[in-house]
Amino acid sequence: MQPFDYIAPQDHAEASALLADGDAAARAFMGGTDLLIRLRSGLIQPRRVVDLKALPGLREIRLSDSSPPAAPVAWLVIGAACTMNQVAAHPLVRRDYSLLVQACNAVASYQLRNRATIGGNCCNASPAADTAPALYCLDAMAEVYGPGGRRRIPIADFFVGPGQTALRKGEFLTAIHLPPPPAGAIGVFNKLGRTKVGDIALVSVAVYCWMERPDRSSETCQVCWRIALGAVGPTPLRAREAEDALAADSSTAGTKRAAELAAAAARPIDDHRASAAYRRDMVRVLTRRGIETVLMLRAGSDARSPAGDQPSLPGGPA
Repeated sequence: MQPFDYIAPQDHAEASALLADGDAAARAFMGGTDLLIRLRSGLIQPRRVVDLKALPGLREIRLSDSSPPAAPVAWLVIGAACTMNQVAAHPLVRRDYSLLVQACNAVASYQLRNRATIGGNCCNASPAADTAPALYCLDAMAEVYGPGGRRRIPIADFFVGPGQTALRKGEFLTAIHLPPPPAGAIGVFNKLGRTKVGDIALVSVAVYCWMERPDRSSETCQVCWRIALGAVGPTPLRAREAEDALAADSSTAGTKRAAELAAAAARPIDDHRASAAYRRDMVRVLTRRGIETVLMLRAGSDARSPAGDQPSLPGGPA
């Protein structure tokens, strides 16, 4: 491993300046579960490593006091240096965002989740990042800080390509912002790896469903769906045609059709872990499985509560 300078800045401006220094080939450090492996193997050779963990707010989970102007309710802010276990165990996340809890709990092993951060999972920009499909479904925003100050990026625009993000020179991820969940929202995350625990995803699928009124005067609700895929394209992706088909028909035939459309939306590759054909087929299987689980949970929720309160989900509150 090539020697490098390790610096722990005290504030955001100092961190940005250190990362923006073109002569230093700097790398940001949070949990280090991927960075340290690359350093030791010589895949990257930065002359400076900038530790962001101690910066104010990066290890906090809180309700926002500066939500978008049109937002009637506070958003949830998850600091980028929060570990997967910290996110998955937080009461507000468990209450309102069980889809994200499931995704966090799918990352590597319990021990690694004590180090791996949600910000690192995003900034590593692996197409197989476990939290990304869940964040797509939840309509998350990435908050970044850089020489130009703070800005927010829709999560779908944050991922640009394998290992590439929308971060500009000197910018770093500070937080993930989640809008309040729709009433009665239900989400399911399914991941397929070569082993049951700790493996990188061959395919992952997040399915999210909720009810909403088309307008305030409407007495009827429409069912809305989001389906996001991981590890089957250069970035995570939404299966929008599958979502539209499912909104129109969630019968057994409609579920099968939506799963086929999700598989058609995938853009997998052949590699040493799996063939493109196998990955595409598994998108179909996991999508159908996710939809059927959501429908089962919704049926149980409607039977138990006139208001359709969200039931307990895998990885969510007991």
